[in-house]
Amino acid sequence: MYMTSVKTMQTWIIYLTSGWHFFYVKALVYEEYAPDDNFKKILKIKEIPEPTPKSKEVVFKVKVAGLNYDDIWGMRGKPIQIPLPHISGTDAAGEVIAVGEEVQNIRIGDRVVSHGNISCRVCRACTEGREYDCRDRKVWGFQTGPLWGGYCEVTHLPEVNVVKIPQGVSYDEAAAASMTLMTSWHMLVGRAKIKPGQTVLIMGGGSGMGTFGIQIAKLYNCDVIATASQSKLEKCLEVGADYAVDHRNENWDKEVFSITKEIAKKKGGSPGPDVIFEHIGGSHWNKELSLLKYGATLVTTGATTGYDVHSDLRHIFFKGTNILGSTQGTRTELEVALYWMSKGKIKSIIDSTYSLENALDAYTKMLSGDLFGKILIKPDNN
Repeated sequence: MYMTSVKTMQTWIIYLTSGWHFFYVKALVYEEYAPDDNFKKILKIKEIPEPTPKSKEVVFKVKVAGLNYDDIWGMRGKPIQIPLPHISGTDAAGEVIAVGEEVQNIRIGDRVVSHGNISCRVCRACTEGREYDCRDRKVWGFQTGPLWGGYCEVTHLPEVNVVKIPQGVSYDEAAAASMTLMTSWHMLVGRAKIKPGQTVLIMGGGSGMGTFGIQIAKLYNCDVIATASQSKLEKCLEVGADYAVDHRNENWDKEVFSITKEIAKKKGGSPGPDVIFEHIGGSHWNKELSLLKYGATLVTTGATTGYDVHSDLRHIFFKGTNILGSTQGTRTELEVALYWMSKGKIKSIIDSTYSLENALDAYTKMLSGDLFGKILIKPDNN
């Protein structure tokens, strides 16, 4: 941070009495879309004014932020067009450096992580504890702006949208967990309501979502089958999965069903998953439906490999299948999940870390699919 010019004494008096400031911070900015994925063309490091807090806001120095696939959607300008110029970044962790006069529970020096679900807090959905169903909901760092996200040296959020990081959890772990862990917790615990002893199929077990899905299911003492590419199967087992299957194999679904038959022999009951944790969509969708046992549940969020899927309705109505949509989660769910992380029951799996200036390399890696866990970005101000 620095002053843009040499200040005269008069300017300093105006600055001190008016609240003006002359500090700037670096941010990763784009001012146009790249539908062809030519992100090199649009991503720039720019200087923006350092934020000052509104009455109910918290300003924090960003120590680290985590990549999400909505960053890619934002730069593409589809499926929705987002505000330009834009700063992405939904998951950011850092140290509080300023608070508004009406902030109640956050203090300067606190370690915090973002809760990226910006909602109105007063509608029926919000007051019933379903802030993720708020009609005015926006995903911070994706739908917000212009120039309001986590990929910068200093950022700001309403107090209600930051959570204190518990002792024993690092900035890196918190940033890697923020939206991804909360969403995974909401999918399995809030929506699917998993129970101990169930058989849970985690699709895309090598992703950030998948690694948390595996650990949450194991926290509930479930039998966990994870799918991933061949190179990631062993790592899925290391994270906690009981079985790992290559979903690029044409007959992956038959292998999964065979595993569930063996589980059913040991525990009793019928073969097939009780719960499928789905976030990849695409051509796997109908095979997932066919795998479910009668009365079982598929919970889905996102669709990284495609959202225009084919459904065989017989697998839904005849088997009494529950198909649940899910998106993000509540502040309380994030706090609960971080509590279990502080107790060592859940951990963030971090694939790699890049500087703000090398963000293009981070996105290239994300698009390649050659990663296991979360990718992080760190500003150079740390």
